[in-house]
Parts: sequence; structure tokens; C-alpha cells
Amino acid sequence: MHIGGELIPLRNSIHFIHIEPFTMNWRDLLYFSKGERRALTLLLCLITVSWILLLWTERKRMPIDPRTDAYRTEIRQASGERRIITGKDTSEKETNPIRQKTVSRPVPAALANDIPSPAGKKRKGYPLYTRPEKYTAGTLIELNTADTAILKKVPGIGSTFARRIVKYRELLGGFYDISQLAEVYGIDEDRYQALAPWFITDTLHIRKLEINVSPAATLRKHPYLSYRQAKAIEQLRKQKSRLSGWENLELIEEFTDTDKKRLIPYLSFK
Repeated sequence: MHIGGELIPLRNSIHFIHIEPFTMNWRDLLYFSKGERRALTLLLCLITVSWILLLWTERKRMPIDPRTDAYRTEIRQASGERRIITGKDTSEKETNPIRQKTVSRPVPAALANDIPSPAGKKRKGYPLYTRPEKYTAGTLIELNTADTAILKKVPGIGSTFARRIVKYRELLGGFYDISQLAEVYGIDEDRYQALAPWFITDTLHIRKLEINVSPAATLRKHPYLSYRQAKAIEQLRKQKSRLSGWENLELIEEFTDTDKKRLIPYLSFK
């Protein structure tokens, strides 16, 4: 090495630098940062939504088969045709009875012999069950005579709501207005709005309470009468021996104008 015109010898020393060979683990290829994972998730969501929208638009473009229920429903709505279903003649007198589908569910051979039958004998499969089709748009159901079998054919009503409607109807003595459906347990405002167009009421089927002969224990079972109101009616009846009309009940402070509107269809003063 030359420094200032002089040659200065350097110590002879050789240093070896060990360089590790570059290797990539395959797991590194699957590693994503937090930002990359968010971007990938967003991309997958956009692809999924696009695919669903594509299927939906393609389905809307498909022509309606004249043999389907949707086509028959459109024809009914266009012609203004409406059917009224009552509990008395639905099964026998209806000109176009609702078809029922019978579906057989197979059972595995290993379990077939372990299922007891009601008669104590073993059977080789599940019993057949029926799934009633729903009524088409334009059908009207008479609410005071429809049984659970009819109610279950109304869109939006299954076995549970059908039983609740019938039970509440029995407690009331019948429905005098469709709005009373909203009082059935579990029927919220949205469900009521969907069910109301399917029903009509015939007030001739309302069962009334005999005010002058019914004991307080019977009166208090009505949804619109409280225990205090039932006892007050009984006490007033003892004083007057007989109640002639609502003007007698107006003397009791427990009854309001709202109670009067609700109870008039259900009380009989004979």
C-alpha cells in the first residue's frame, strides 16, 4: 500500500466470511400481514356478493312455467278471484281441494329394528308424514270456524301459531275483529300485517258470557276481564238480583270506556 510515496506492507491475514445460503420456507409463502388479510377478506366478500347477485338476476329472467303455482297465483290476482274457506265445508265442499305431498323418509338398516311401533311391533322405517301446501293468494279464511288444519295452510302459520290462535279464540269466545289476532302470543306487528289479509270474521259465531248466571270463576277466565272486575260483577248482581245492561256495569269504577268497547260483543244480559 502506498502512503505518501512509501510502500507500507500490510499484515498478511486472510479473513473468511461465511455466507449462509438463502433458503425460503414454504410456510413463508402462506404468511400474510394484517393489512393483506383484510384486503383478501374484502375481495372474497365482493366475489361472493357478485355471484349471488348474478344468480338472482338470472333467476328473475327465467319465464314462469304455466304449470306452476306462481302462474296460477298471478291468474287469480289478475281475475280478482277469491275463495272463502270456513271450518265447516273446507274438506268436503271445496271445489279445488289443496293437494298434499306425502314424503317417505328412509331409515338406516342398522336402526330400523330399534324403532318401536305404537302397537308394540317393530317397523322398518319412519312413518309417512304429510306437508300441506299453502293457500294461494286471494283465499280468505273465516277466523271463527277455521281449525288448526286450515290455519296451517295459511302462509306464515305453522303448528305452534295455529294452536295459539285456536286457544285464544276459545278463551275469547270468538274474534269480532281481525285486529284481535295481534293479541295472540308471539304475533308481533310485522307478522300481524302479513296475516291480516288472509282472514275475515263472522260475528255470528261469537260465544257470549251470560252475565246474570256466570259465576266469578267463569267470568275471570275471559281475557278482557280481571279478577277484580269479575268479583265486582258478582257483588253488583247480588245487590240488584239481575243486571239489565251495560248501564249497570258503568256504576262500577273498575270498568272504563275501553273495557266497554272490548266487552260489549261478548256480554249477554239475558
